[in-house]
Amino acid sequence: MHIIEGRIEVRLFAYLRDGRGRRLYLEEKTVRSILKTLKIESDEISILLINGRDGLLDTPLKEGDVVSLFPPVGGG
Repeated sequence: MHIIEGRIEVRLFAYLRDGRGRRLYLEEKTVRSILKTLKIESDEISILLINGRDGLLDTPLKEGDVVSLFPPVGGG
């Protein structure tokens, strides 16, 4: 795993990648602050994982954490 010192790896999926990319490295303290930085509304997130486990918007983040953000999935 490649860790950029002091940073959180953010992985975006589906349309959340548009204009942002697939993987970003940020120095944020919570998922809520990540969403604010990336201009993503919290209701655009359906699945939020921190290090592969369910997470919350205000969970404190630490160096090396991996945050994965998924939008709602549609289909029939």
